[in-house]
Amino acid sequence: MELTATVTELRYALDTFFFLISGALVMWMAAGFAMLEAGLVRSKNTTEILTKNFVLYAIACTMFLLVGYNIMYVDNSAGGWLPSFGSLIGSQAEGADHSLESDFFFQVVFVATSMSVVSGAVAERMKLWSFLIFSVVLTGFIYPIEGYWTWGGGFLSEAGFSDFAGSGIVHMAGAAAALSAVILLGARKGKFGKNGSVHPIPGSNMPLATLGTFILWFGWFGFNGGSQLMISDFENATAVGQIFLNTNAAAAAGAIAALLVCKTTWGKADLTMILNGALAGLVAITADPLSPSPVASVAIGAVAGVIVVFSIVGFDKIKIDDPVGAISVHGVCGFFGLMVVPLNNADATFGAQLLGAAVIFGWVFLASMVVWGIIKATMGIRVTEEEELEGMDVHDCGIGAYPEFMTVK
Repeated sequence: MELTATVTELRYALDTFFFLISGALVMWMAAGFAMLEAGLVRSKNTTEILTKNFVLYAIACTMFLLVGYNIMYVDNSAGGWLPSFGSLIGSQAEGADHSLESDFFFQVVFVATSMSVVSGAVAERMKLWSFLIFSVVLTGFIYPIEGYWTWGGGFLSEAGFSDFAGSGIVHMAGAAAALSAVILLGARKGKFGKNGSVHPIPGSNMPLATLGTFILWFGWFGFNGGSQLMISDFENATAVGQIFLNTNAAAAAGAIAALLVCKTTWGKADLTMILNGALAGLVAITADPLSPSPVASVAIGAVAGVIVVFSIVGFDKIKIDDPVGAISVHGVCGFFGLMVVPLNNADATFGAQLLGAAVIFGWVFLASMVVWGIIKATMGIRVTEEEELEGMDVHDCGIGAYPEFMTVK
């Protein structure tokens, strides 16, 4: 009897530790988003984009603690569409596999990831404080409600919708919020010509963008691996190994596919497209990194790497200005990832996947559009033309990332 209790305690400790380490890896993705976006914006907007990424993480952690986790998980009965508002302060469930606190920590870093998608898409022309106010609403209310419908046991879960680690719940949701903002915000000055031409606006620091992508790739092992939720027995430990393998394979294939598309289409190896190709593969495999074989994971990543290149070009053609390609990477490839789940997972159906994708995108897009619309009507969401021209570092933050290159008035 004493030996059994000891084994149970050891498994509890191991699974709790696994949750915490996985959450820490996902938290490190916040640095990846910050470096990626800092590299892909112009130098005059670097401090401001770093401020957004740093503060949005703090807001996400606070709002999910005070409100969001309670909506998404606490005291919710399965099958409904209206979440309850339980209290995070409670006792540990008897027979739990891991601590409640580790579960919260793992979930909160996912919320921050979803909000990080928005910051890159609206870069270089959105007011800092408007962005931060929206962060409060998304992380505290909009994300947790669709999270309850899915991972929290709500109606989409009951309908058979399957999203293992969040291709739709996290990534496509962030892209939906980003798209609604970009539509209301408009493009950066000089991005599009009057005759429909597209003028590329190069980022300021490709080494930073590459570092950011490597950090995201690294953090994704916690993102997908941790979503197995356990590692303390043979079956779950083997599954985590499979998830790591498939996640890595999809990312690598996405990068290679994007490289080949760029070379055959434009004759150049476009680094930004290659980086987004790897991220596209990661987003796509996130919907189900366990069921596919390694070869199937390569195929999923490669297709996502192709899709993201043409998606980025396509959004430019319809004058949707996304400086980092976030809507394509997380939205288009997130949807693709959801829709290929039934190809490898017999428990998933195309109907349930399409329903879940439509509900998640529709809810987040419309709710975000309302919130952005209110902010736009009250305090505005776009900086002035003069502020955009001079750079947001000076106007929003008072300090430049590269002060030796700044023009002093």
